Amino acid sequence: MKKTFFTLAALLTLSSVSVVRAQGVRLGLRAGANYSNLAGNVRNETTYNNKIGFLGGVLLNADITGDGFFSIQPEILYSQKGFENKPTEYTNTILGIGYTDKREGNVNYNYLDVPVLLKINAGGFVVEAGPQYSYLLSANNETKVTRTRQPNGTPEVTQVQDKKDVSGLNRSELGYVAGLGYQADNGVSLNLRYTGALSDFVKSDNASYFNGDLANARHSAFQLSLGYLIPNK
Repeated sequence: MKKTFFTLAALLTLSSVSVVRAQGVRLGLRAGANYSNLAGNVRNETTYNNKIGFLGGVLLNADITGDGFFSIQPEILYSQKGFENKPTEYTNTILGIGYTDKREGNVNYNYLDVPVLLKINAGGFVVEAGPQYSYLLSANNETKVTRTRQPNGTPEVTQVQDKKDVSGLNRSELGYVAGLGYQADNGVSLNLRYTGALSDFVKSDNASYFNGDLANARHSAFQLSLGYLIPNK
């Protein structure tokens, strides 16, 4: 599947390059925010909240039709995804002993996202969609668990030990992007997008990650960003 994506990305990039002389290519910048969470079959889903993260990077827009109506736009973006643990208590049983757990703190996953978008610009109104490859650069798990033995135990607080460990996560991810926006004549644009993964981000043999809640979880995010196409000289 990864090879198929790279083949498609290569073909689209070559198509972009082939029209440089005839139609023109513009370099651009993008910056904004992710409103991310998890999708898929997530156990105890209500304990995982949305979180806000930064996104930003560069883009290349290749005008195919010559009038700006249809273009191909690959982008390279640094993208912060993840979730916030909702501080809600839930009950566990370990070796027949009842415990109440409360989990708090953010979990951040820092990705390099490479979407290749097909873009239609109808008088400034923009519709765009395409595939995306994502690579996990790093992670930071700031989860804190407060465990209280029932009925009247003393709360015990534990922190995640290997906060930046990514050995149990899949580094590569395939997904898609779709969105709407508006682009002004001066090259400034405002875009609202949805991006979703097609593959689980936790390795299939990692059953202990968040007690197995995220064994079939995928990244999901709404993105609001500003873009700017640099004018050609």
